[in-house]
Amino acid sequence: MRFLIIFIFLLSNSFADEVTDIKNLVINKNLKKYDNLTFLNAKKEQLDLSDYHGNLIILNFWATWCAPCKEEMPSLDLLQLNKNLKNLKIFPINVGTDNIEKASNFFNELKIQNLKLYFDSPTTLAKKFKLRGIPTSILINKDGLEFARIIGSIDFEDENFIEWLSSYD
Repeated sequence: MRFLIIFIFLLSNSFADEVTDIKNLVINKNLKKYDNLTFLNAKKEQLDLSDYHGNLIILNFWATWCAPCKEEMPSLDLLQLNKNLKNLKIFPINVGTDNIEKASNFFNELKIQNLKLYFDSPTTLAKKFKLRGIPTSILINKDGLEFARIIGSIDFEDENFIEWLSSYD
C-alpha cells in the first residue's frame, strides 16, 4: 500500500509546476505563451504588453477591497526601484470594478509612488491567465513568455525572491 501511495504522489508531481521555497511562488515547467495581452492605463488608453518585449515583467492583479493586495502593494512599489532589476517593468492591474478615483485613493493611502495605475477592463487578462484569486502576479520573461506566477501575497522585498528574480533580468 505504501508503494502505491508513493507512486501516485510521484506520478502526480511529475506533471505539476515546480514549487519553490519562496512563499507562494510557482515556477512553470513549460513556458506559457499568450497572444493579444492588452490592458488600460489610467487615461483609459489601451496598452499592448508586446510593446514591452525585452523587459522582465510583473503583472500584478489586485483590487481595492483585497486585504492581501493592500499588504503587498508597498513592497511591490519598492521593488520597482531595486537596482539589481534594471530591466523590470511592473504593471499593477486593478481587476475590481473600481473607478480611477477609488484606485487612486488606494495608492495614495499606501503612499505608492513608483507604480502607475492600470486596469483590466472587462477582465480580459484575468480570464486569459485563468486567475483563481487575487492577488496573483504573473512573471513574464524578456521573450514575452510566462515563466512563473505568485499565487497569493508575497513580500516583494524578500532577499531570496529578489536574488531569484534577478537571474531573469
